[in-house]
Amino acid sequence: MTGQLAGEDHTPRAPAEPGPGAAASAPRADVVIRPARAEEHDRIAEITLGAYVEGGHLPPDDPYTAQLTDVASRAAHGELLVAEVDGVAAASTVIARPGDELAELAAPGEMEFRMLAVAPDFQGRGIARTLVRHLIGRAEAEGAENLVLCSLVSMTAAHALYRSEGFVEAPARDLVITREVHGKDARFPTFVRPVAG
Repeated sequence: MTGQLAGEDHTPRAPAEPGPGAAASAPRADVVIRPARAEEHDRIAEITLGAYVEGGHLPPDDPYTAQLTDVASRAAHGELLVAEVDGVAAASTVIARPGDELAELAAPGEMEFRMLAVAPDFQGRGIARTLVRHLIGRAEAEGAENLVLCSLVSMTAAHALYRSEGFVEAPARDLVITREVHGKDARFPTFVRPVAG
């Protein structure tokens, strides 16, 4: 969601208690996280659309669905990853760095991830947690100060996962879009996880 930041203060809010079931799914050793291949773009579009639309977070005609299905653009302008289970792409996300075309939040010294989605038939199996921990490890390895993301308000299960992995809400950094530019007014909560030191 391209928009403007809701404020200049980057101070995260104290973490809330994890929601029910936040620790229900442990990370999985059988998940292979790797760069996506071009021949998987259709599958990644299907995964992402399924998680957002079939998951009840967006209506099928929402303008953002065009970005969710434009996997080639994500691959061209970010680092597109898949989480593979038993030879099948089960989840995907894209890494963006400050200045990247896909970056919406990442300030200098930060790494951002976007559009993390798990195929509906693979949800609840710890795949998202495994992918998030991989992203935290990548941010640490690259010396990033923070790992950041924004989410849809309705994605409460994902929010509980993020909180349980050390992310805190940073409402002053929430992404805000306007009807004049995007066809709707909306705010997207931002989560930040310190990773340096």
